[in-house]
Amino acid sequence: MKSLGNIRRNFDPWNDPSARPLIEFDHVVKTFGDFNAVDDLSLDIYTREFFALLGPSGCGKSTLLRMLAGFEAPTSGDIRLGGQSLTGVPPYRRPLNMMFQSYALFPHMSVESNIAFGLKQDGMARSEISDRVAEMLKLVKLTPYAKRKPQQLSGGQQQRVALARSLAKKPKVLLLDEPLGALDKKLREETQFELMDLQQELGLTFVIVTHDQEEAMTMSDRIAVMRAGRIEQVATPAILYEAPTSRYVADFIGNVSILEGTVEDSSSDRLRLAAEGTTITVDNAPTLAKGDAAAFAIRPEKIQLSRRPSDLPGMNVVKGTVWDIAYLGDVTLFNVKLDSGTIVRATVINAQRVAPEQIGWDEEVHLSFPPDAGLILAR
Repeated sequence: MKSLGNIRRNFDPWNDPSARPLIEFDHVVKTFGDFNAVDDLSLDIYTREFFALLGPSGCGKSTLLRMLAGFEAPTSGDIRLGGQSLTGVPPYRRPLNMMFQSYALFPHMSVESNIAFGLKQDGMARSEISDRVAEMLKLVKLTPYAKRKPQQLSGGQQQRVALARSLAKKPKVLLLDEPLGALDKKLREETQFELMDLQQELGLTFVIVTHDQEEAMTMSDRIAVMRAGRIEQVATPAILYEAPTSRYVADFIGNVSILEGTVEDSSSDRLRLAAEGTTITVDNAPTLAKGDAAAFAIRPEKIQLSRRPSDLPGMNVVKGTVWDIAYLGDVTLFNVKLDSGTIVRATVINAQRVAPEQIGWDEEVHLSFPPDAGLILAR
């Protein structure tokens, strides 16, 4: 299959029929009274994978993580680690550790004492504890801060202390529950790359829960998009973005415009869709019958916006009026209102510091895009 989007690293055990998953959720259900937090969910996660559970609040992602950690028990189904069922295994007996959003550092202890706490609880020898703490401090670049208290550190430094404490016991799996939520945007972006590098260096399996799609897309090898206790789609970031399998996933991951229509003609892998008062030609489309309802989804960066329609052969062209403009620095986002009332988003890269003849509000514009720029969503 032709690859979609950028490839972050050559790692895809989920495509190897002989590979055995490290973590298996097997038809897991979790109910709280009459509420199904997790609904008959099955999922495999592989060794050394950086895996993200992504979804809105209340979709069941944190509940899934808590069941894996042992803080909640499944109502039915099974969770296996390395082929062994975790049923009845208490949290402290599971070869994994969890890092919480709040960090939960002991304020009266120094950085090195916070990192050493779990090792002391396990009865590790004092000399081994000293060596392990030094190793963790070096790993997260906090050696000069070993004697400080948490309140003497920045938010990013506290986050790294919590990470070092989670890694000190050398778990097989590290679970991260919204670990970067308390950081500002710039520091959060820097920390994302630090976590990626650390995971690669240690060769561990990371499972992260987040509602931030950019965070999931940046760090993860694969993402499970969750909705109402179920998984909508599991795929690499590039496939989720370029080839979502449902309107929900297309709309949840990044910006997208969805045009509703009816199939006019479908032959081979090309389809013609009557939508929003025009006809759109789509390549690599699923086979649908004439008259079937379908939707066309397209990302804003795939659209060329101009005052005149494109003169390139085979291009789709849709006319509209500029409704809103947002200058974002690297790009400018245009919301264009079609005659049908539907809003379509298009972005223009700000490659020049001074843009001549900038398109403004209420101008009539043409949106042009090739037949392979978007995709048909049948559900």
